[in-house]
This record gives sequence, C-alpha cells and structure tokens, in this order.
Amino acid sequence: MSGGRGRGPVLDGDHHVHSTFSDDAVSSPQENLDAAVRAGLATIRMVDHVRTTTTYVPDFLAVVRALPAHDGLTVLTGVEAKILDAAGAIDAPPEVLAAVGTPAGVDRVLLADHQFPGPDGPWSPRVTTERIAAGLAPGDAVEMLVLATIRAMRSVARAQVAHPFSLLPKIGLTEDDVSDELLDALGAAAIETGTTVEVNEKWTCPGERVRGRWAAAGVELVAASDAHHESDVGAYPWLRSVGRS
Repeated sequence: MSGGRGRGPVLDGDHHVHSTFSDDAVSSPQENLDAAVRAGLATIRMVDHVRTTTTYVPDFLAVVRALPAHDGLTVLTGVEAKILDAAGAIDAPPEVLAAVGTPAGVDRVLLADHQFPGPDGPWSPRVTTERIAAGLAPGDAVEMLVLATIRAMRSVARAQVAHPFSLLPKIGLTEDDVSDELLDALGAAAIETGTTVEVNEKWTCPGERVRGRWAAAGVELVAASDAHHESDVGAYPWLRSVGRS
C-alpha cells in the first residue's frame, strides 16, 4: 500500500524490486515473490532496467503474470529507465512507453537520474562535475534536473520517480541545493500527472526536508527497497529509522 495524502510511505509495499532480467540483479521474479510473501507485504512492484534497445519486456511481463497468486499480495510491474536529456526524453523502447498502463504493458515507468539530463544528452557525473567547475551554476544544474524530470513525467502515461536526487552527491551537490520552489514544482507536477515518488532505501533518499514538503503537499510517496537480491525485498532499516514524514 502506498502513502496517503499528506503522509509518508507505509512500509507494507515495495515498489522497486529488480530480478535477473536486470543484468545487475541476482534473484528471479519467483524468488522475489517468495520474499515478498515472507515479509508480509501487501504490494510488490517487479521492475527491471531498460534502454531504447531493450527487447525482453514481453518475456518479463509473461513471467511475472504467470507467477502464482497469493491472497493479500498485489503484484505490479514496471521498467526503470534513465532520463536522457533536458527535454525529458526517456531511455526506453517507444512501444514500451506507448503501452504503459494498458493490459499489454507495464503499470509504471520508473524515471531514474542515473546520469545528468543535459541539453545535448546524458552527462556522466564526472562530466557534470567538470561543467559545474567550469562555470555551470549549481542552481542552474539543479533546475535543469528538476525540469527534465517534470517533462519526463508529463510524457508518459504513468510514472514513478525513482530514487529522487540520488544523483546530487555524485556531482558534488546536496538536496540543500534544491530550492523550495523547485521542490514544489516537482510535487505539483507529480500530483497533476498521477506520478508516484519513491522513498528509496538503497540510496537513502529523499531526505527529511524533501519528504516532509512533498507529503504535506499531497504527493503520493511509496516505499522502495531498490532490491537486487531477494534478501532486500521489503527490508527497510533506514526507512524505519527515519519514520514517516
């Protein structure tokens, strides 16, 4: 179950779980499902990484939809794709994006800040840091990131913001560099588009200020382990320590 309006995420769901369809994960969808049952979860979202060239999504959906049903557990699906550029282009196959939310497609697209969405395409953290050192104002960089995320949210039928602002420490910035105005703009866009926003265990983000502001605005926050191994499914030591905003 996800968080209600005006509160943080509840912890009986895990909305970001990877399987062996991702090349950096080790557990199968069945193993992740079994872990969700053991953890007593009410919801699990099976998610794997895609790029524009990815072809496995129909097979992934077939495997997940063939999993045995468990009373009280809802199985959802998604793909995780990086935001490519400042215009909000998404690194996923066009046919996958077109089918989001339909019976033939995944339930949501997880929008990830794996690289910085520059005006000319994705910048690595190293390149982004170099451009900031060369004169790109931190505030302008943060604004570019937030606006790219908003544009990506508006370009897909059903989105989820994955590990928001996890990129910032990699480019020498923090959430303190994100103004209240930009946080409010992203939050308003999430509400407008029906986008959910993760509170991510693996990357311990977003922080208290951001969570609290978005929760107070009515953004739907969901708990996410970002598990790449079944042992991490529904495991929330950090989330439990910080409580609900």
